Parts: sequence; C-alpha cells; structure tokens
Amino acid sequence: MYSDQLLKSVLQRAKTVAVVGVSKNPVRPSYFVARYLALKGFRGIPVNPGLAGQMLFGETVYGTLADIPFDVDMVDIFRRSDAVPAIVDEALTRWPDLQTIWMQIGVEHAQAAATAEARGVTVIQNRCPKIEYQRLFGELRMGGFNTGVVSSKL
Repeated sequence: MYSDQLLKSVLQRAKTVAVVGVSKNPVRPSYFVARYLALKGFRGIPVNPGLAGQMLFGETVYGTLADIPFDVDMVDIFRRSDAVPAIVDEALTRWPDLQTIWMQIGVEHAQAAATAEARGVTVIQNRCPKIEYQRLFGELRMGGFNTGVVSSKL
C-alpha cells in the first residue's frame, strides 16, 4: 500500500515527532517505539494526559497536542482507531503545516485520513515507524524478528 520510497521519505524528513498515547511502562510498545526514535535522533515529544508535566526520554510530557509550544513534523498515534478523528483534528488545528500523521499497527481511520490528506498531510496507517525505520535503513535483524515476542531491548 505504501511504497518504500514514501516511507523512507517520511522518516528522513521528520525531525520532531509527537507520540500520542505514550506510556512510561517500558514493556509497552508506545514506550519502546518512542525510545527507539529518540535514540535514532528524532525528537520524540510524549503526549499523555495522565503523565502531563512528567519527564520521559528527556522531554516534558504534554497532556494534549495543543499544549505543545513548538512545531512538530509528525504525529504518531498510539490510540484506538475511534480516538483518531479528534487527534487528527487537534493536530491539524495546532499545526497548519504538519507533514505527517502516522497511525500505529492496528490503528486506522479512513475518514480522518482523508481529512488530513485533503490538507496536504501524508498519512500512514497500520504501520510502525520503528519497524519501518529498521527495515528501510538496514537495521532489521533476523534474530528476534517476527518471533511473536515483543521486547524493548535495543
């Protein structure tokens, strides 16, 4: 559905990524994806109302996208699909020049995607930026891949 060229382009141009629904629990996918992106040089901005004001990955956790006082290039959504429209609306209102909305594996919303795409935003659904980064930039190791075991170890 998405070309490797498109995915690579999105990952190369994004510098600051708001991670909506991030957890501070190191075994949760949202935690280790955000941590991985930070280790790869992205500025990962954690967004979780239950953790607002705390620090995670060297960044302040914000309660909402609207609370982030600077621009982001990409919004990575770790929430259920039914939560996506409100998140996309908030992101488009907050950042008129937003580049990308990325929905994690299992997260899709066609109408919200169409709304963002109509504004010129690239939308990726049902994919993981960590997995795509590893695959496209030669970091994917066969050991541990597709084993059914989820790990936060790098």
